Amino acid sequence: MAEETTPRVVAVNRGTEHADDQGSGRGPRHDALGAWVGRWINEGHVIDDGSPGPRITTSDVYEWAPGGFFLVHSAYGRIGEFDVGGTEIIGYDETSGAYRSHFFDSQGNVTVSSLVARGDTWTYQGDTTRSTVEFSDDHRVQTVLHERTDDGLTYTPSMRVTLVKVG
Repeated sequence: MAEETTPRVVAVNRGTEHADDQGSGRGPRHDALGAWVGRWINEGHVIDDGSPGPRITTSDVYEWAPGGFFLVHSAYGRIGEFDVGGTEIIGYDETSGAYRSHFFDSQGNVTVSSLVARGDTWTYQGDTTRSTVEFSDDHRVQTVLHERTDDGLTYTPSMRVTLVKVG
């Protein structure tokens, strides 16, 4: 006789299912994302031919999505004279054992990046961009270098910003 299972939600978009296990739970990899949670003021500049270019000022909010597995990051601000913004979803994928970011920007672009955490340094790696985020001051400051590549081999700095946690 088959053992009876209890219906549970395995994936929200599937409703309830009969499942033997309890599914994956939050773990230390999810908890590590908590360093980002909060309200931040972001200031810096575009790097133009190695020199500081147009000013960057944004307001960034990182908060837990329902369930506490993913972060939702909303950003609004300006790069030079241009209004910019976007929404990012960051999470840890148990199946691949990697962090992933999906960023939807105000220009209609979607950027998918992997993230690697090494202590207080997180590195984003996308197809044509990478960013190095260094947390300091007990996770109240992020110093970020954004870089871009046209050939997939040579990266040039594109922006340098500092985010300060304000809430």
